[in-house]
Amino acid sequence: MTPEDLAAAGLRYDLSGAVATVTLNRPEVRNAQTPTMWRALAALGREIPDEVRVVVVRGEGQSFSAGLDRAMLDPSRAADDPNSVAGLLSLPDDEISATIDEFQHGFTWLRDPRFISVAVVRGHAIGAGFQLALSCDLRILGEDVQLCMKEPALGMVPDLTGTQPLVEAVGYARALEICATSRQVGAAEALEIGLATMVCPVEELDDALADLLAALTAPMVGAVRETKSLLQSATAVTFDEQRRLERQAQVRRFRELARLLGA
Repeated sequence: MTPEDLAAAGLRYDLSGAVATVTLNRPEVRNAQTPTMWRALAALGREIPDEVRVVVVRGEGQSFSAGLDRAMLDPSRAADDPNSVAGLLSLPDDEISATIDEFQHGFTWLRDPRFISVAVVRGHAIGAGFQLALSCDLRILGEDVQLCMKEPALGMVPDLTGTQPLVEAVGYARALEICATSRQVGAAEALEIGLATMVCPVEELDDALADLLAALTAPMVGAVRETKSLLQSATAVTFDEQRRLERQAQVRRFRELARLLGA
């Protein structure tokens, strides 16, 4: 996508060596998200170069993302507006589901084993903003953070791939309580229950990110990619199947190391 296309979708993309940074760039509305943004995120995910080892997702200004742009919920918007709930409701059920599937791809690419994704979160991460942070492998939070799964309070469900990583992070009971109450989770609690990789003062976020990036890019790229893939499958397959996947991955690592050493 061109910088102009991304800007029109409320995004900015920067590539520096092995690190790609995606910035939600609608600070005037606390980086509220739209279908146009989700489609642009999906397109951007398809274009990430293979040499990228870490993808950073952050928000411009004082909030990560306030979630869904409330303009989508305006009942006065035309039924043929593709960026409105009214537009969605004008479609048959299967087409609504297919459209939501398109939106979800703006989040799923962050799980690609080719790279590690890191959300740098300050201020509010509400609804879709919380789900975008959950889509990333790691989360660095500023001390001012408030996380909230707002969708149930609006009569909806979290449908942007956030339910599974939330349960994986905090367990079923805590995930249910967070969603059903739509309460806000502060940074200290997020660290305690496993939603945050680390928490630091807002003014130290960039330094914390730099340290993490240095650590993540130090090991051999193939080893990190294989390990991420193994960890992703760990709870989805049987123990014996996971053992097989470990063996196969290690054989590939041995072969690459031997090639690099000229053996």
